[in-house]
Amino acid sequence: MSNMFQGKLVRLRAGEPSEGVLFRDQDREHPDNGRYLYEIGFPEPRFEPPPVPTDSAKPHDDNFPFTIETLDSVVVGAIHMHHCNLRCGTFMYGIGIFAEHRRKGYAREAIWLALRYYFYERRYQKCTAEVYSFNEASARLHERLGFTLEGRLRRMMYTDGAFHDSLFFGITHEEFRARDITLQDGNR
Repeated sequence: MSNMFQGKLVRLRAGEPSEGVLFRDQDREHPDNGRYLYEIGFPEPRFEPPPVPTDSAKPHDDNFPFTIETLDSVVVGAIHMHHCNLRCGTFMYGIGIFAEHRRKGYAREAIWLALRYYFYERRYQKCTAEVYSFNEASARLHERLGFTLEGRLRRMMYTDGAFHDSLFFGITHEEFRARDITLQDGNR
């Protein structure tokens, strides 16, 4: 049986407490990273690492922060599964890939690995992803993965001097399975 958390480009693994500094340093080098997640925050002290909870890599009601690394063990980003509703079988995620590792297929494969795990092993039936309207690359990625644009909340994000919409993309277990069978046949 193959490793459920490893693809041809990346693997998903539990985050390490020391990686909090790595992610903070990435935000310092590329401050626009925050814009794609939630916001560009205030600068943090250069030599005082923020406290990192020691239990950050433990699941809480199936919410889980995965670190994304290449097969050569280079950390390229993270995907955090959240808003996991066990009763309804729904979940969301947020993904961030470091600027120098974008456009290499890492996000696509990491999302696919996480979806396979949550649909096939955790029994979830629906995933929703929120994308800010200015992030056209992410919107196109979700469409290519088979997500459907299900809704738009107007003027929900403020950054770079303007308000932007939140786009909500969804994919069901059945929609994912239909595409996953196609991908398993080598039609990437």
